[in-house]
Amino acid sequence: MSDNSYRFKLGAFECIVVSDGNFAYPHPAKLFFANAQKEELEQVLPKHNCDPTQWEECITPYLSLVINAGQHRVLVDTGAGDLVPTTGNLIANLQAEGITPEDIDTILLTHGHPDHIGGIVDSEGRAAFPNARYVMWKREWDFWASEPDLAQLKVDDNIKQLIITRARKNLPLIQSQLELVDSETELVPGICAVAAQGHTPGHMALEICSCGEQLLCISDAAIHPIHLEQLNWYALFDLEPKQSIASRQRLAERAFAKNALVHASHFPFPGLGHVIQKEDKLQWQPIETASIKSTSC
Repeated sequence: MSDNSYRFKLGAFECIVVSDGNFAYPHPAKLFFANAQKEELEQVLPKHNCDPTQWEECITPYLSLVINAGQHRVLVDTGAGDLVPTTGNLIANLQAEGITPEDIDTILLTHGHPDHIGGIVDSEGRAAFPNARYVMWKREWDFWASEPDLAQLKVDDNIKQLIITRARKNLPLIQSQLELVDSETELVPGICAVAAQGHTPGHMALEICSCGEQLLCISDAAIHPIHLEQLNWYALFDLEPKQSIASRQRLAERAFAKNALVHASHFPFPGLGHVIQKEDKLQWQPIETASIKSTSC
């Protein structure tokens, strides 16, 4: 198995995790676990093969998901596009799997951050998926379409400006192809929107069901596997930390109760696993693959 795509079945649905590339995040403990105390990090990180004094960089994948749902070919998020030199590989990796941009008829955008909407645009500034109907949570669209306030984010002002600029550049291109939802409803047969606000105001998770099997796509409700163990830790990029924590806990409990397969956009490739309980605590258990051993750091 390559680190560009991973095929699996969910009931009658054929699914592929497709990579758009990756990004090396500096100072990951501070970035991913913004409210964790030093003593907590020193206790938790070594259990995940991380030395808190040496963990200076985390290479994080940007993963999209393709679902062949019979009548519909669905893509969840479009990657980062040309955000950095190590991204923008989604279309090439789709084509390597025999999928052209024209084959995609539905694109579900979980939220409006650059690494999820960057692939909306091709290298010539045109809509990259010409036949697709796009779906986004209404509150999310309204936030980015107005004057988004990122004052709460404790990140560099240049990063805030980049986030806003990318949203203003990319999202208007799909307005004529866009459908907005404001409730937990079925988007295509077998795929339902799930409210998961917090990371962004209208962040959306997805529940995918086929022949009694379930997949919960949590997108950025958890950015690192440790978030599913330390549910009260939030990331610097979580715009509404309290809501983010509440959404994460609700999704983790839902995944555990239903024994659902889970997909996370930034967990180690292919981002698939289960939420299990160990010593009275929920935690992440990645799937076993033939040639990839998942690690947290």
